[in-house]
Amino acid sequence: MKILGIGNAIVDVICKVKDDFLNNNGLTKSTMKLIFDENEFKKLLSNLKIEKTVSGGSVANSIVGLSQLQNKVGFIGKVCDDNLGSKYEDGLKKENVEYFYSKKKEELPTGTCLILITPDSERTMCTFLGTAGKINENDVDINAVKNSEIIFLEGYLWDEGDPKKAFDKAINNANKVAMSLSDQFCVDRHKPHFLNLVKNKLDITFANEQEIISLIEAKNFNEVINFSKELGKLIVLTRGEKGSVAIKGNDVVECGVKKDLKIIDLTGAGDLFAAGFLHGYVNNLSLKESLEKGTEMSSKVIQQIGARLN
Repeated sequence: MKILGIGNAIVDVICKVKDDFLNNNGLTKSTMKLIFDENEFKKLLSNLKIEKTVSGGSVANSIVGLSQLQNKVGFIGKVCDDNLGSKYEDGLKKENVEYFYSKKKEELPTGTCLILITPDSERTMCTFLGTAGKINENDVDINAVKNSEIIFLEGYLWDEGDPKKAFDKAINNANKVAMSLSDQFCVDRHKPHFLNLVKNKLDITFANEQEIISLIEAKNFNEVINFSKELGKLIVLTRGEKGSVAIKGNDVVECGVKKDLKIIDLTGAGDLFAAGFLHGYVNNLSLKESLEKGTEMSSKVIQQIGARLN
C-alpha cells in the first residue's frame, strides 16, 4: 500500500450561516472549536439547516484525494456502530479506501464536525469528537502500518493518554511518517510535543504559515526557512495567497497559487493540498511537481462545497 492515513473519523455536517451566528455563539471565525458536551453540540445544530453530510476528518479527506488519484490507500479511524458510523464506513469504501477498523458499539457516538460557512467562504468548525477521540493502540493495525510506504497522521488526533499511545505505536512501526499540524490552536496546545515530533520523528511535516511560525516562535518567514534548512527533513508549507513552499536541506522550492478561481468554500483546501503533494512524493515527482499537484487539488476543492472532490 502506498499511504495509510490514521486520523479522526468524523462525519462533516455542512451548514451556511451569517456572521452574527458566530458572534452570538462565541465562535472565532476560521478556527476549530472542540465541544465536549454532546447536548451543547446538539443545541448548536438544532438552529441550523443542514446543506450536506459527508464522511470527513482531515487525514481521511487527504486519503480520499489520494485514492481519486489512483493510489492504493487505507485509513484507520475509530467510529461507533451507529447510523453515522455506518455512513462513514460506506463513504470510504465508495472511494476505494481500505478501512482497517471493525466498528462496534461504543459509549460515545461517532464523531461529528459542524462546518459553518459564512458568506465570505471562510469555514468555522465545531467538533464533537465522540468516539473518534478515544482511539487507542489496540485500534492500530500493525500489519497495515508496516505494509505502507508512508503513514500520514493529523495533529488533531494527538492527545495525552490513549491517542498518544496509538500515535507512538504507529510511528514506531512505520517506514516513513508524514503529519499535518492541523490547526494553530492545536499547535499552541501541544507545542513541545509537536516540536519534538517535527524534529525527531517525522519525515514530512505539513503546516500553514501561522502554524509553523507559532510552533517555532519565529518572528518572520525567513526564520522558518532557516529552521527548516537546518532540520534537513521535508517541510511543506502553505501560505495562502503567497502560494506554497517545500524545504528539504538547502532546497527551497516555491509554487504560486492559481488565479481567478471562483472560491465557494475553503473546507479541505489544506487536506487536498497534502493529497496532491503526497501523490507526487510517492510517485517520484520532483518537489516542484508535487507542489503543483497539491495546488491543483486544493484549487479544485475550494470551488465546491465540502472537502471531498465530487
